[in-house]
Amino acid sequence: MTALKETVNFGELNINRRVAQALTDMGFEEPTPIQQQTVPLLQEGRDVIGQAQTGTGKTAAFGIPIVEMANTRHGGVQALIVTPTRELAIQVAEEISRIGKYRRVRTLPIYGGQSIDRQIRGLRQGVQVVIGTPGRLLDHLSRKTLSLDNVKVVVLDEADEMLDMGFIDDIESILQATPERRQTLLFSATMPEEIRRLARKYLHSPEFITVSKQNLTVPLIEQVYYETREPNKLESLCRILDSMTVSLAIIFCRTKRGVDELVAGLQARGYPAAALHGDLSQYQRNYVMRQFRTGQIDYLVATDVAARGLDIENVSHVINYDVPQDPEFYVHRIGRTGRAGKSGMAVTLVSPRDYRQLRLIEDLTKTRIRREKLPSQADIHERQKEGIREKLLQMLEEGKLAYYRNIVDSFVDEYDPMDVAAAALKLSLDLDEGGDDLIVESFGNTGARPGMTRLFMTIGRKDNVSTADLVRSIAEEAGISESSIGNINIYEKFAFVEVNEEWASRVINCLHHRTIRGRRVSVEPARGRN
Repeated sequence: MTALKETVNFGELNINRRVAQALTDMGFEEPTPIQQQTVPLLQEGRDVIGQAQTGTGKTAAFGIPIVEMANTRHGGVQALIVTPTRELAIQVAEEISRIGKYRRVRTLPIYGGQSIDRQIRGLRQGVQVVIGTPGRLLDHLSRKTLSLDNVKVVVLDEADEMLDMGFIDDIESILQATPERRQTLLFSATMPEEIRRLARKYLHSPEFITVSKQNLTVPLIEQVYYETREPNKLESLCRILDSMTVSLAIIFCRTKRGVDELVAGLQARGYPAAALHGDLSQYQRNYVMRQFRTGQIDYLVATDVAARGLDIENVSHVINYDVPQDPEFYVHRIGRTGRAGKSGMAVTLVSPRDYRQLRLIEDLTKTRIRREKLPSQADIHERQKEGIREKLLQMLEEGKLAYYRNIVDSFVDEYDPMDVAAAALKLSLDLDEGGDDLIVESFGNTGARPGMTRLFMTIGRKDNVSTADLVRSIAEEAGISESSIGNINIYEKFAFVEVNEEWASRVINCLHHRTIRGRRVSVEPARGRN
């Protein structure tokens, strides 16, 4: 396998310019250890045995050279990747497709449980890379719907799992259907004798590489994880933040794009957050770090690479918004809290596709990460009440209340002292918070569905505004979720928007005289329909 011309540097690797652009789009800032070791060998055309677990970046380690090698003018299958499960086949296909985006490399996952006719149609249309499970690959070979005559590279991914699942004979049958002069790569977390025998028989003078994770130790801090789903991830994070007492927190994302999107989402909801990643200049980086160290922002959202070398005191929480692709990164991340004998907490958000990686982290660090239930709205309100109690207690202990006692004295003969205290507390919260979140103002009949308020906005079709523009502007300016926005009707010069009545005052206050699509907008409650 030879590297293509027009190459650029990706860390210490020299790779195709279009591949490098795709990796940048994916948010990768530098190669992982296994990529640094593997890619040059594969570019030279060597056979490789890699001992590495899932989550070390090995898919890109073989995916980068495969994409570089692929001849996109030829529709025949040039690379074959064999995986033990359909889930892994889909995952690998998606990642190689993203790496090959600018070279227009076509991939196709082939696995049982999906219509074989659809797979046959995909093969006939022409693909360069096939990723499949052993049983379904053999099915296609026997039907002669898959030809491996032009395959230049074969990858056996997670070979030990395929051995455990009884696929070893199937793998040999597949290898025998490929050309003798091919490049073969074998990746396995363990190396039992059966795998070594397979390697001796089918690989030619292979290079052996390993990424050892045997000595990972985690700091003695509290570690928890919360289950969530990808579409609800930001909402889940906000609920977690609202239920905890955070002094300073570092929130980790996998990619630069992920960092920017999360910071925008947090800022729109009123959380003081800033980004730290490789696209920032040194001046910007210093400015953000100064804000974080002095407490002007509470949440530093960073990539793993950008956070290297950070030494910040009083970080109470490290939050893994994305589960790291390498268990070593997890250890590095959570070590940034609980320093100098202080307590700290590591929080990880886990969606269904992350469970495998979470279990790998637990196995390699020899620790168990405690599962916690996502805080409910009632939990958050209880935490807010606790915060109010703490502030009141602090004021009572400080004293210096004589001026305010004089005001209260005029009420206690006529009103219950408990009611006077409650009214004073409510007044102070309205002054602090602007009252929008605590008072639901009724606008009467606005012609909306039950539980919603219909708003009139002075912007319409002539301003080239779309439904998506209005949803985005309302959600970002008012800091509410898109699910709180209902029906939208856009007319020539104006629009009607329904929002949850709980947030109507907030939307009016936040959007009134703001600019949308270059037009200054007025917002008011709509009149009820006749």
